[in-house]
Amino acid sequence: MTPRPRVLVIQHEDDCPVAMIEPWLAEVGLACDVLAAHEGRAVPAHLVDHVALVVLGGRMGAGDDADHRWLTPTKALITTVVSAGLPFLGVCLGHQLGAVALGGQVRRHVRPTRALHPLGLTDEGRADELLGGLGPVPAVLHWNDDVVTRTPPASTVLARSPDGAVQALRLGPRAWGVQFHPEVTARTVRGWAADRVLTAQEELIVDELARRTPELHRSWARLVHGFGRVVLEEPHPGPVREPS
Repeated sequence: MTPRPRVLVIQHEDDCPVAMIEPWLAEVGLACDVLAAHEGRAVPAHLVDHVALVVLGGRMGAGDDADHRWLTPTKALITTVVSAGLPFLGVCLGHQLGAVALGGQVRRHVRPTRALHPLGLTDEGRADELLGGLGPVPAVLHWNDDVVTRTPPASTVLARSPDGAVQALRLGPRAWGVQFHPEVTARTVRGWAADRVLTAQEELIVDELARRTPELHRSWARLVHGFGRVVLEEPHPGPVREPS
């Protein structure tokens, strides 16, 4: 049996797991290797045995390298992957790291965002091969304090939140960042508040997520499936290997 192509997934904390991304990529024929960078595992300089990169979310900021030293090599890896034309998907913090790595800027938003928002596609987003083909998306989950305030050169804004903040970016020919979380379950989100009590508003959001999970997951799975098809169907130059 031919082994499945493998995607490297960088995780930043226990409470932000790969969640539904792994089974949804498996449905289109891809396997995931999760690298727990917060546990001290070294982030590689290049993809060697992997055909794509996914970078997950986390509580830290995109510029908190002094406290979370793996962020520096993660940003370097994102730059290498996008420059090589390999597929990349950044989720929340991963989206912000991608923006900063490629020359953009991330800042604290005017207020923390905890909401199920509509996906506000731009004209470019409606024409995008990944987001434009999703069909109706009932809502996407935002749970973030920071946002991209300056987009990288040559990137394209694909979607904006109701308040105008960048919701999704095309970062390269085969690279995307999304400020929202297409991978979560209600249980995952409750884990983000394991050290505190959810606010009343947050409880309402998590309850709505739990109630609408089948509907929401149908559209979120289409996004992950679409990324997986980009990985599998488009020719790519192959992993970048360090010189021997």
